[in-house]
Amino acid sequence: MFEKLQRKLSKRKEENCFRELQLNGDLVDFCSNDYLGLSKLLDIKNSDPVGSTGSRLLQGNYPLIEELEKDLAEFHKCSSALVYNSGYAANVGLFSALPQKGDIVLYDELIHASVKDGMRLSFATSYSFKHNDMKDFKLKLQKVKEGFDGEIFAAVESVYSMDGDQAPLLELADLSEQHEFTLVVDEAHAVGVFGDQGEGLVQALGLEDKVAVRVMTFGKALGCHGAAVLCPELIKEYLINFSRSFIYSTALPPASVTVIRHAYSFMKSTKQISILKEKIKYFKEGATARGVIGLMSSGSAIQCIVKSGNTYAKECSQLLQDQGFDVRPILSPTVLVGKERLRICIHAFNSELEIDQLLDNLSRFNVIKN
Repeated sequence: MFEKLQRKLSKRKEENCFRELQLNGDLVDFCSNDYLGLSKLLDIKNSDPVGSTGSRLLQGNYPLIEELEKDLAEFHKCSSALVYNSGYAANVGLFSALPQKGDIVLYDELIHASVKDGMRLSFATSYSFKHNDMKDFKLKLQKVKEGFDGEIFAAVESVYSMDGDQAPLLELADLSEQHEFTLVVDEAHAVGVFGDQGEGLVQALGLEDKVAVRVMTFGKALGCHGAAVLCPELIKEYLINFSRSFIYSTALPPASVTVIRHAYSFMKSTKQISILKEKIKYFKEGATARGVIGLMSSGSAIQCIVKSGNTYAKECSQLLQDQGFDVRPILSPTVLVGKERLRICIHAFNSELEIDQLLDNLSRFNVIKN
């Protein structure tokens, strides 16, 4: 019984990419997506209900969550916002519902798994283009436009979760106006990091009027839970009627919504964002000074060092954990074979001493193997 499952698990173990849950212990955090440290700084004492009692279309709609959506629309300079229970639910709900049969989605090959899962549930046709390769994107766009009268969507992340690099949003935004396609940007790893008040990369570049749909996730830099789709009112109404992960999910409880609102208030009034940017700069300059090998180009909080091979990446991670640093390996098949890496997340709360000690240990790997 379940022989197929056992064979697939055994294959994972043979390839040294078997996933297991791990407790954090007392290690210095260079792993979490809590870039601003808000999960530790937010101290919410309230009597809000811990349950919403139903989906938004039943009993689960209430004034506080609608106030949050109005606040999000105002802060992010968009027409409307629709709150989802997570970034995964938002992307699955958006991409399974919005592109229609006969439509086409062009997506960056490294986009979030949740977007790919949403597209699998859609009746639209989807094609990938090479990561951040605008030449390949234009070729694919030209091919799909020939004799085509449906809607075209282009889906990217503003900051990519496994590389830490940025999408060419300026060029994509200009192309979307020239060729009349709908640009959808996942801002999960940009909100709270880019912009003077953490508005995200789209607003930092002044593109809020050119990007039709944005997905903002609260479980990263904001240190809480949930997500929102920022979009025109028409699309919001459509999602309320056809997005299954919205319709058939119990709504976020008032207690969670209160935490999100406090996180936004804290983010706007604190110096954590500027502190984070200083720490990212300190890490990059320190890595360059020490000649750390394999550091990928990134101006975000995500700093990756390629350590080719699952075994080697896991060994390097274990060496760092043995020294007290919580750095995890990213293994194939999550990334391409040969692109296995250490994914290092810089936080506002990481001290310069901790960063120096981490870099000193990383520089030791240069003489072990590359």
